[in-house]
Amino acid sequence: MSEPAPESLINPRPSGVVDRRERATAVLEILLCSSIPTQLAIGALLRLAGIPSTDAAGHLSLTFVLTLSLADTTLLIVMMAFFMHVHGETARATWFGGSHGIREALIGLATVPLVFVVVGILLNTIRLFAPSLHNVENNPLERLAATPGQAVVFSLVAIIAGGVREELQRAFMLRRFELYLGGATLGVWVLSIAFGLGHVMQGWDAVVTTAALGAFWAWMYLQRRNSIAPIASHAGFNSLEILRVALIGQ
Repeated sequence: MSEPAPESLINPRPSGVVDRRERATAVLEILLCSSIPTQLAIGALLRLAGIPSTDAAGHLSLTFVLTLSLADTTLLIVMMAFFMHVHGETARATWFGGSHGIREALIGLATVPLVFVVVGILLNTIRLFAPSLHNVENNPLERLAATPGQAVVFSLVAIIAGGVREELQRAFMLRRFELYLGGATLGVWVLSIAFGLGHVMQGWDAVVTTAALGAFWAWMYLQRRNSIAPIASHAGFNSLEILRVALIGQ
């Protein structure tokens, strides 16, 4: 069982006192911290520095993806912490609550086998009953884990950019919805759909599956008020997926 969150975190303010400026600010903060503007900017800088986004064969460059992911994660964490500080919030309370970190990590890791199995069932069910949604034969990201060495490097990307960055983003954005944009439930729907659409390059079946994953990790955060369990679950699932690709291929 999770420890109860502080009353100030559950009910941060009386209802009906959010003005238009606060809503607009929250929307702007979500957009700025969505990874879209930061990755576009960082990607452009990397290309100017002579680091191409694709290799000679036209596939995604692992060096580019790794550098982009690490830089984007660092920049976003700084930005989100700054925005929370401006609003009188603390990153520690929003992201880590008051629960014991090791226990939260173990809880998150304990969900990985179940998540892996459920995703496999959901993905194959979609491909069985709605085969048209399987519109990408080979996941372009899975090419980045074609060899054991690449798999190790890509696992770092999956843990940092997938597990850490995306779950800290999810918690930050859920708090924006909770405080200013109509509540956490609406936030779960909007952010989960957006999370799924962010994987459209992997196919529409992946969009549906990742949207469901996003909803699960959002629910986990809201239940525990701590990002460590979702981070562990997300990072563990991504790592298991990369191991699967490295061992048996796409």
